Amino acid sequence: MENFQDLLPVMGEKLGSQGLMEELCSGFRLLMDQQRGVITPESLRRNAGEALGMKGMTEEEAVEMVREGDLDGDGALNQMEFCVLMVRLSPEVMQRSWSLLAQGLENLGH
Repeated sequence: MENFQDLLPVMGEKLGSQGLMEELCSGFRLLMDQQRGVITPESLRRNAGEALGMKGMTEEEAVEMVREGDLDGDGALNQMEFCVLMVRLSPEVMQRSWSLLAQGLENLGH
């Protein structure tokens, strides 16, 4: 599997928080199984290959990618799980989140 460039922070800066959420929702819809309304390993392999040029993803890779974000253990990603996963996979966004949390907690103490 190829390494990906973390574009989430750049997208957030360009689009703002509302625009970024809309883009994440669009990405979810692009990868989801249309009948089930969730991203399954099968829909991820099929749709990522067609839409994102990620042909050759193995079944094991797709299962592992879905498992990484599957918070409820149903073997698929709903929209919330997908968005949480995308943010979690962005080191820069996570670092900013921890900084904002620390600032917020510090402000509460004063």
